Amino acid sequence: MERRNDLGRGRLRREVRTFEAMLALFCRERHGAGRGALCAACDELGAYARERLARCPYGAAKPACNLCPIHCYRPEMRERVREMMRHAGPRMLVHRPVLARFHLLLDARRPAPPLPARGERRGGGGLASDS
Repeated sequence: MERRNDLGRGRLRREVRTFEAMLALFCRERHGAGRGALCAACDELGAYARERLARCPYGAAKPACNLCPIHCYRPEMRERVREMMRHAGPRMLVHRPVLARFHLLLDARRPAPPLPARGERRGGGGLASDS
């Protein structure tokens, strides 16, 4: 049975909530989606990001993705996330100030801890598999 990180509590939950809020803002402003809805492309990106977070070998100790030595996002998805964050990131201070401050103060600059030994990794064992 494949182990998954618990995205329902703590820091990982906040990271998912922040990502989803940024994605919703981006989709609403760039793709014209209504409140609470995402276009198909953004919905796909959100599902992909949640899957990558759930499989992170660092678990709850994960660093900021841009500081991580493991590149688990496919290059095209990584670029889509960058585009979304460039657009939504500055606007989050107005639309979702609490999440934005938590992200800036606690999550965005978290350095990468030493990588756990292969047998101790959480999230299914694959480093960069896209399956």
